[in-house]
Amino acid sequence: MTDSTQGADRAPRWRALCSTCRQVFGMPDYDAYLAHAAARHPQGPVLTREAFCAQYFERKYVGRGPRCC
Repeated sequence: MTDSTQGADRAPRWRALCSTCRQVFGMPDYDAYLAHAAARHPQGPVLTREAFCAQYFERKYVGRGPRCC
């Protein structure tokens, strides 16, 4: 296996590990949000990473905002 093949093989595993860690520690997962937005709301606006995180923490610590699904 070449180094480039190993790197390509590790990328999906690394993303999955990062996503799992975010879920465990209650952190927002922007990649999961993007996938959800594309699947459920294809014509809707998509938040930037910064806006997504700000909205997440505002909902978590300030109060409950409107829920999507």
